[in-house]
Amino acid sequence: MHKTTLEQWTLLQKVVELGSFAKAAEETHRSQSSVSYNLALLQERLGVALLVQEGRRAVLTPAGELLLNQVQPLLKAFDWVETRAATLRNGMRTRLDLVVDSIFPRARLFAILRQFQQRYPQTQVRLTEVLETASSELPVHAQADVMILTRRQDMTGRGEWLMNIDFVAVAHRDHPLCAAEQVSEEMLAGWPLIRIAESDHRQSPVAQESWTFSTIDAAVEAVLYQVGYGWLPEERIQPLLDSGVLKPLPLSHGTRRATPLHLIVKKDLAPLDEQVEMLLQLFKE
Repeated sequence: MHKTTLEQWTLLQKVVELGSFAKAAEETHRSQSSVSYNLALLQERLGVALLVQEGRRAVLTPAGELLLNQVQPLLKAFDWVETRAATLRNGMRTRLDLVVDSIFPRARLFAILRQFQQRYPQTQVRLTEVLETASSELPVHAQADVMILTRRQDMTGRGEWLMNIDFVAVAHRDHPLCAAEQVSEEMLAGWPLIRIAESDHRQSPVAQESWTFSTIDAAVEAVLYQVGYGWLPEERIQPLLDSGVLKPLPLSHGTRRATPLHLIVKKDLAPLDEQVEMLLQLFKE
């Protein structure tokens, strides 16, 4: 059996936070004598002085500060367990499965997830990033509660337009294509087109030769190393455009193409629970 209890350490933490036994007693809804007794017992069982009085405030001794710092993760973990139990008791979901096309802006995605975590700290989000293709039917779709995909109507749910993602035709600034005043389709045909997966619905097969990469980052690297030119998500390469390392190609038929993303909800989520409603709202803001 342990010599000390979580209750005693919690009282010690309250005394330190509030500065006095009286305020800690009021905060924890118990008598001041009960607080004093429990902390005296805690120190007696440890054989170490944890508190010292400085004026009207009770402060930690060096040993008390060291030991409380080591105990605090346990106190937080115990609070988490109790909150988790309350979540289960109230019928709130403890996990939400989210599938997001990897062309979705990263900064916006993680800002949304941060806001969601702050509102529902006991709900875990399982995020799966995918590079959706015209022919892909990923099994992860069937398990997802919410999806951000290019297709409006997924087999597993109902969707609505969310936003457009701009793709820009770019090459490295030292690539010969960047030296031309205007680039025709015939000129493009002389260089490899860097493709992202087999997403034919995003990029037109205008080149005689194309190289396919399974991730956006790999495609960007390929363009940076002048393997060829590519249609890349503008948001993902914006720092490289700003620095001039990558340059938009002066195409005769337009340098920008938009790909729509749709917000899709699992079919059998009806009615929507509170967490899903909030996540949808954050994506739509």
